[in-house]
Amino acid sequence: MEETVYDLIVVGGGAAGLMAAGWAARDGKKVLLIEKMEKTARKVNITGKGRCNLTNLCGLEEFLEKVRSGPTGVEGKEFVTPALKTFTTNALCHFFKKQGVKLEEEAGRRIFPKGGKAYEISDALRWWCSDNDVVVMLNTEVKEILTAGSRVYGVTYINKRGFRRKAEGRAVLLATGGASYPATGSTGDGYTMAHGVGHSIVPIRPSLVALKSSHPKMAELNGLRLKNIRAELLVDDETVSSEFGEIEFSARGVDGPVILRLSRAAVDALIAKRKVDVVLDLKPALTEEIIRARISREMEELDKQAFAIDLLRKMLPRGLVYFVAGAAEINPKAWVSRLSEEEIGRIISAMKRVVLPIVGYGPWEQAIVTAGGVSLDEVDPETMQSRLIKGLYFAGEVLDLDADTGGYNLQMAFSTGRLASQLKL
Repeated sequence: MEETVYDLIVVGGGAAGLMAAGWAARDGKKVLLIEKMEKTARKVNITGKGRCNLTNLCGLEEFLEKVRSGPTGVEGKEFVTPALKTFTTNALCHFFKKQGVKLEEEAGRRIFPKGGKAYEISDALRWWCSDNDVVVMLNTEVKEILTAGSRVYGVTYINKRGFRRKAEGRAVLLATGGASYPATGSTGDGYTMAHGVGHSIVPIRPSLVALKSSHPKMAELNGLRLKNIRAELLVDDETVSSEFGEIEFSARGVDGPVILRLSRAAVDALIAKRKVDVVLDLKPALTEEIIRARISREMEELDKQAFAIDLLRKMLPRGLVYFVAGAAEINPKAWVSRLSEEEIGRIISAMKRVVLPIVGYGPWEQAIVTAGGVSLDEVDPETMQSRLIKGLYFAGEVLDLDADTGGYNLQMAFSTGRLASQLKL
């Protein structure tokens, strides 16, 4: 019996792989998709805390400002531009609407399935492949990309029974994802396979991840969530970036959208053994003069027997009161009427500048995306084909390509997958 030779073998059943497989099959290609887990699109199901922020409708220029890549070589925003123009954010929304998924726009032009059910996106991708007759192998782990000279001709894999087998294909798309959320199947296998055929791998590290602080009072803030906070990232006492929005505290550090956006630069600095701090402004909308004036008004209205803690309760959320008192070196039981100008100045400083020394970051299990990956210098951005191995393509997080939180990473996965699906055999 003659063995099937596929036009395309897709390694990895995530966002990029499913999108690419369905489009290639729809265009008449014979497609095999191999996924090592028992189900495809597992990571899609947990993105956006199970709500799946699948894209962002900001303009292309603004989108590209959110994109990152390695410190040298082709810039990520330059590399991904052809893919984003091939399969735009609007085209992606149209695609899912055609699959029967209702979408809605939220703050920041973020797009979610209406009702916030991520499984609607993953189900649509599975149906897309099924409707276009993609052959899918589950519980099957690809071990090696097969090449003859500088051309790919298939892969070897271990099937669900533990037997090693070979699948032949005219082209192979590596869409294995990164190393974040390894329980979903993203364990970095793609980097090993790409390196095995000669590709350079930019060192991988977690991105969009919580940061750990050595501040001695972190436990006091455990579980606290604050909105409208300004956070600055300082590296060697120099401001690197600044973000505004929501922050979450744990007993060991800080998390939340603001911190996630700062985390990539923080992680890189920590790896380089540089000094890293996050400085919080708890009252970013107010100048020190305005805060001082408000304190004066509150002190006039308070009873003469009121304590400093009573003043702080009028100014701050409950969870911050004792923290700020400690930072300002104020006795919470001191009479408010006896607070000196110096003490009031320390209270203002404690509100406007909370310095959190950063000493680490969360593990791969907590990282949303992976920074680093297959070097962009070795991939053609117009086709997603390897510049080293003919017939080998890349898409999604396996590339040295990542972005801020807000729907950008999934859009890049879908767009690079769509572009790779247009392979010429």
